[in-house]
Amino acid sequence: MRHPLPTIRLVATTAALTLGLTATVTPGASGAPGSVADDTSAEPAAAALPTAAVALGDSFISGEGAGDYAPVADASGVAQAFPGWTADNANAFFCHRSPNASIDVADLPGIDDRFNLACSGGQPHDIANASSARESGRGVASQLDQLRAVAATHDVDVVLVGLGSNNSSFTFGDAAAECAARFVGDGYTGWWEVWIHFFNWVSGAEVSERPCTGADLATPEQVAAAQAETTDAVRAILDTLAEVDADGQHRVVLQDYTNPLPEEYAADYQEEGGRADDRDKFRALVDERYAAGCPTHRASLAPAHDFSTSLGALADGVHATLAAERPGVDLVRLDVQHAFDGARLCEVAGSPAGTLVTPLRLQDDPNGVPVTDFSPFDKLDIKRLTETCEAYYQTCQESWHPNAAGHVVLGQCLTAATSTAAANLTCQRSPDGSLSY
Repeated sequence: MRHPLPTIRLVATTAALTLGLTATVTPGASGAPGSVADDTSAEPAAAALPTAAVALGDSFISGEGAGDYAPVADASGVAQAFPGWTADNANAFFCHRSPNASIDVADLPGIDDRFNLACSGGQPHDIANASSARESGRGVASQLDQLRAVAATHDVDVVLVGLGSNNSSFTFGDAAAECAARFVGDGYTGWWEVWIHFFNWVSGAEVSERPCTGADLATPEQVAAAQAETTDAVRAILDTLAEVDADGQHRVVLQDYTNPLPEEYAADYQEEGGRADDRDKFRALVDERYAAGCPTHRASLAPAHDFSTSLGALADGVHATLAAERPGVDLVRLDVQHAFDGARLCEVAGSPAGTLVTPLRLQDDPNGVPVTDFSPFDKLDIKRLTETCEAYYQTCQESWHPNAAGHVVLGQCLTAATSTAAANLTCQRSPDGSLSY
């Protein structure tokens, strides 16, 4: 049975924690049987630890896109502030932990302190292992080691987990770059211009100029493998909490993902200059969609939403497996796939203004200035911009993530998930901007 966060805790004494034992205070009048007062040999009860909410996982949890990123301690414990645009992307700072992330802006009664341990680009591997131990990882300790450090000084009551969009088979950033690069290459070059090629801005692999298909994003076999990895990682989180949480009472919220793009473009973004995106050379349409933040083929939207649905099913599978294994664990599944309905990029006219998502943006050299309009550039200029993203991923990694306003919405979803009596909660945005659960 799932229940709201407890308001009363039984606290271990300092001595008992040191010895690995558990001492509890039994309610009762002073001197009554069973009370601490009638045992003059008992150790004095320690003060209750401050309570904590902790975020674990990847970019949708860390606050990528929400700005104001805080320094991040690297694996040796040294806090890394912004190292400059040309620094190695493995730098811990580029975990992009934002004070505007949902864990920080959610209303969590009874929580004293909040700890964002998530990392942009995080994978299931990074939960129990140092991120730097894998290709393209960052120089931070394992998220479980970071969790243990928090639990040494705090009573962990809420844990927000978001995992699965990055794994050993596919990553969100690679999928996004693939679809965007195909669209830009298709719109800026004709079939006869075989001398110029566009590349995936993350992986550097040459891309075709056809719309993305479901198989281009993730095959069923890859999703199944990702679910197995994610299940193992969340199981390790539950095991660690069982070992280190001061009172053994905590709610774990397993969140999935929102899609940055609509199911259909608003009429303003379907064609430009009399050309749609189902023919060669639609440069004006590329410029229009890039300025609006949504440069991808119209035909790629349905596969992109199928991909999001698969990530939601992945989270469902992880939750179902672990809830069956551990019926006593307070594990809530939070579905946010429709939390941005009506406020995605290019869903209504005027994008990206008023949306809950960061637009896709590139830089012309790693200078910190995002290019907001392609219209001054030719095809070779565009190729140069995309190569900047490939060489210095931090210049474009905020693209297509929840912005600060989006994290306010996700924070409201998290608030509901920490107080629900249900094992599953769906957070959905209505046309008027209100949320229903």
